[in-house]
Amino acid sequence: MAKYEHTVTSEESGLTINQILRKNYKFSSRFRTKMKYQSLVDLNGTPTPGYVKPGVGDVIGVRLPQESSDFEPEDIPLDIVYEDDDLIVVNKQAGIIVHPTKGHPEHTIANAVMKYMFDSGQSFKVRFANRIDMDTTGIIIVAKNANAQNELSSQMRRNTVVKKYYALVEGNIEEDHFTVELPVGRPDQVSIRRAVMTEGGKDARSEVNVLERYPSQRYGDHTLVEVILHTGRTHQIRVHLSHLGHPIAGDSLYDGGTFLISRQALHAYYIEFDHPMTKKRVSFETDIPDDIKEAIGELKNSAG
Repeated sequence: MAKYEHTVTSEESGLTINQILRKNYKFSSRFRTKMKYQSLVDLNGTPTPGYVKPGVGDVIGVRLPQESSDFEPEDIPLDIVYEDDDLIVVNKQAGIIVHPTKGHPEHTIANAVMKYMFDSGQSFKVRFANRIDMDTTGIIIVAKNANAQNELSSQMRRNTVVKKYYALVEGNIEEDHFTVELPVGRPDQVSIRRAVMTEGGKDARSEVNVLERYPSQRYGDHTLVEVILHTGRTHQIRVHLSHLGHPIAGDSLYDGGTFLISRQALHAYYIEFDHPMTKKRVSFETDIPDDIKEAIGELKNSAG
């Protein structure tokens, strides 16, 4: 069973185990209840009630209950960027969804993680701290325990997680930097398509930085942009850019042409957050995938 461990300091002398844990960890109220009733707290290796006052140098341990998911393990490539006892950071490929749905009950990243978990001799419940669309590539985070998931979810609600995307869009964007603040909603509950909706939409904010422009006689002008998300609405980047008249290349759902690339040229390349265990600021970055590089190469070769 995984464990958090903390050595009692002189500044914590006289505090109870519960007070010390609240001081050093942001465990959810639900998990604190489990700690109490399942006797998950140890003092120097022995299960101990939370009201006990430990001595300086004593080691408080918190054991995590064994949990598992029932996804079918599948041999699907998994590009792991980083892993520790609390997290797996994955660079997701195009054409695969993150979590099983009614329409896609298998062949997901969750199935791939299950296979990896068994192969590596681990046991944890698969929890996703974030998700991206099926044909969007890039970083997703798997939390290995409820505490990690809850802490990351809390950071996302507080808007302290930094998420950056690369997008190759149609047309020449003249401004080098601007922010889009337009509400996004779902006008038709039958369709998955979203739209800018002044009534009924949810606040959405996307910060856009132009990285490179590609004038092309053959394919038409295109622009490579970096988009920083300040909210996380479904299809937010795709909707905002399309609404501005610059749909993402390959994004047929939002009027992007598919002559350069067969899926939306959108890649979640960067994420930054406070690690749920160490509380240290961490960041992870991935390269632009090959199909977007190839599309950019086509544009450069046809410049004019």
